[in-house]
Amino acid sequence: MAEAPNTPRAGAFAPLRQKVFAVLWVATIIGNIGTFVRDVASSWLVTDLSAAPAAVALIQAASTFPIFLLAIPAGVLSDILDRRKFLIAIQLILASASLCLLALSATGLQTVTSLVAFTFVGGIGAALMAPTWQAIVPELVTKGDVKGAIALNSLGINISRAIGPALGGVLLASFGAAVTYGVDVISYVFVVSALLWWRRKTEGEDALSERFFGAFRAGLRYARSSRDLHVVLVRAAVFFAFSSAVWALLPLVARNLLGGTAGFYGVLLGAVGAGAIGGAFLMPLLRTRLDVDGLMLLAALAAALVMAALSLAPPQWVAILLLLLLGAGWITALTTLNGTAQSVLPNWVRGRSLAIYLTVFNGAMTAGSLAWGTIAEALGIATTLLVAAAGLVIAGLVFHRLHLPRGEADLVPSNHWPEPLTAEPVDHDRGPVLITVEYRIDDADRTAFLQALHRFSTERRRDGAYGWGVTEDAADPNIVLEWFFVESWAEHLRQHRRVSKADADLQEDVRRFHRGGEPPRVRHLLAAGKH
Repeated sequence: MAEAPNTPRAGAFAPLRQKVFAVLWVATIIGNIGTFVRDVASSWLVTDLSAAPAAVALIQAASTFPIFLLAIPAGVLSDILDRRKFLIAIQLILASASLCLLALSATGLQTVTSLVAFTFVGGIGAALMAPTWQAIVPELVTKGDVKGAIALNSLGINISRAIGPALGGVLLASFGAAVTYGVDVISYVFVVSALLWWRRKTEGEDALSERFFGAFRAGLRYARSSRDLHVVLVRAAVFFAFSSAVWALLPLVARNLLGGTAGFYGVLLGAVGAGAIGGAFLMPLLRTRLDVDGLMLLAALAAALVMAALSLAPPQWVAILLLLLLGAGWITALTTLNGTAQSVLPNWVRGRSLAIYLTVFNGAMTAGSLAWGTIAEALGIATTLLVAAAGLVIAGLVFHRLHLPRGEADLVPSNHWPEPLTAEPVDHDRGPVLITVEYRIDDADRTAFLQALHRFSTERRRDGAYGWGVTEDAADPNIVLEWFFVESWAEHLRQHRRVSKADADLQEDVRRFHRGGEPPRVRHLLAAGKH
């Protein structure tokens, strides 16, 4: 799961003074501890049921593939459903899956197939839950504490990662899989109880509220037209595809290369969490010395070093130190990529676009896990780790040239577009709508104007247009007509709300070329039909 961008500093614990956030934060830590306990049991149990590396990697793939499939629909659902009730329903589904794992383990009926199936169900729950947990943060704290709350959520995840795997390993070694899964079931009681206790304020119906399919299309349109988001997604896909090797093969590394038990495997995962916590507190210092591209290169080199060193089958205490380094590198990459993604996204599409980021993240992890598991079948675990480490170093150096965006644009809505003039009220579902903007441009300014207009066209597409073009008047070439289609009248009204201050600056760059005493003429043309 991708962590939030900010790390706790002095005063960053202020959001815990707000009771609702504090209760849900603690409950989330308990719930995540239970999830890590369950994952340790499943990852280790599969090595008892099958010695094949592909089977072990399949568990990792089953946990991440649903997020790849469902993160975007989940991001849409988090915007249109009651988030509190949605989260409660997800927790109940996850608890049921863990109860089934408990029953199968207690009766000796557990198989690789059942482990993969219920791990897949857990992945579905994680897919539905991740964007919703991110979306509720502004509801739990004051505006000034939102960044601190996001940072505390990141810290909470890593506290859980430090405790959960070690606890899971101890429980599994001491009491068996059934008891281990039972602890996970109990953790859901705390989370559901906290959500039931929370009395969420609901807002009245907005006439321009989005519906599922329209919101889905709007999110995809935005992502398709945002180059800054594209860069983040490419950098994330490359990093996670190579670094997924260590996660996919870690159970076999612990057992076969390092000669460890289930308890030792839990300690290794706990070391990752502890390293991530340490890395979180080091991030402010690192940011004063490195930019976001430098941080990503550092994270890639750290992960590659860990994989290469593990391939040499070091002593167990050295492996624990290496996993501490892996945790620090991992959170450096996660917070850098997640923070950059958040900085280039406006609020209206933040949840859906972050869901797309989660899709790429988990897609790369899924594909990488399956690929590295297959490669390990042919080359062996040690050689596969070396290949992945070399690939990560090369990719880190090559893609270092593809600079991550700095996220300095002002994405607050400008609200500078006037309301469209209509002869009579227009039904919100009427469409499509053709909007035209007529400019008068001097010949000397034509090239510069068209360049500015094409830059501005990206904004039109991001905020709702599904078609855009520019034409000129055959009788008077100084008249240039910009046109774009929007699927409905309601979507165009939403487009008015979405234009940011940075977009307003781009629009001003276009309009400064317009000549004449009147501003450019704007028309709204509706599909003809019965009134």
